[in-house]
Amino acid sequence: MIYRLDRYGNRISQLGYGCLRFTRKGNSIDYEKAEKEVLLAIDQGVNYFDTAYIYPGSEECLGRILEENKCRDQVYIATKLPQYLIRSSAAIDKTFHEELSRLRTDHIDYYLMHMFTDYAEWERLKSLGIEPWIARQKAEGRIGNIGFSYHGETEMFLKILDAYDWDFCQIQYNYLDEHTQAGRKGLQAAAKKGIPVIIMEPLRGGKLVNLPDKAKDVLARDSKGYTAAELGLRWLWDQPEVTCVLSGMNSEDMINENIRVASEADPGHLTPEDLQIVEQIKQIIREREKVGCTGCRYCMPCPKGVDIPGNFYYYNLMYMEKKSSARLEFAKNMGLCKEPGFASQCVGCGRCEKHCPQHIKIREKLKEADRDLRPLPYKIGIHAARKIILR
Repeated sequence: MIYRLDRYGNRISQLGYGCLRFTRKGNSIDYEKAEKEVLLAIDQGVNYFDTAYIYPGSEECLGRILEENKCRDQVYIATKLPQYLIRSSAAIDKTFHEELSRLRTDHIDYYLMHMFTDYAEWERLKSLGIEPWIARQKAEGRIGNIGFSYHGETEMFLKILDAYDWDFCQIQYNYLDEHTQAGRKGLQAAAKKGIPVIIMEPLRGGKLVNLPDKAKDVLARDSKGYTAAELGLRWLWDQPEVTCVLSGMNSEDMINENIRVASEADPGHLTPEDLQIVEQIKQIIREREKVGCTGCRYCMPCPKGVDIPGNFYYYNLMYMEKKSSARLEFAKNMGLCKEPGFASQCVGCGRCEKHCPQHIKIREKLKEADRDLRPLPYKIGIHAARKIILR
């Protein structure tokens, strides 16, 4: 494992473990599987584990793994205050102590204000006394480092970055988002201030893994033999301003592969030819993508049961692969579910749009997706199949 330093000289593994995507079994996390995977990662040098208050079951699962295997002191825990749910100073304290309990620990190493999109959110927290609260928690050893995660425009990111003496920050950043959200400009601004940057959505919710065939051909012609995921991760680790890249790892193969890449990828290791391949792939993807959804699921649950990320995934898939194969996959994987989550179930309440980090016009795009995914013959076919299979 290669390590990069935080603001105070602590060594952080440049590959971090994103705990949002622990494998689920029924309505809960598959604890035994998650435990094996977390311990494998720790054994190979991963020491930064990222979770959040709103990730269902994630804090509890991580806390239990670390306690039962007596490895809390081997890792750094990062979790987040759901600032969008906080309405009082008492709620700040209550939520934080609930997180300590879930995580079975007496301190959080890296604590973030979750999902800022606007400076007004920080102003609201300040009015609730967040600054003296942070100072007290740090003085008493319950918080090691304070930061924020961000989804929004670059200029607003820079304003928040300058608003407080942050220890670190977390941004969505990958080669498709190089100049959107905080972007390269935000990354470099943070680095200039000496603020470590944690990267989320490094492969853009899988879009940089499941490339269009044309992009796969470009990659296949390269003599180095990088996989799509490997190229996306290497592009990030090539940049010295990046401190840690989070990956939502949920298989041993994925962990082993990511750790292999992380053990080789130093800043500046990519060649001009490598970077040219990235540019070619970006252009191919941009030509085809219909919705910039990363599958983060902040829009969920929908009160009417619409599977918003699922619809967008298959909608994009239609334009990255063959339309017929994507429609068939949609029909099988969503159409035959007991609760199918069709876009047509949307009643236009708009609740989802308030939580979308990508600021997608979800209601409008759901209508487009439904028209493309379920033209009349497919609607009839799915309806008939459901009557036979789900009766």
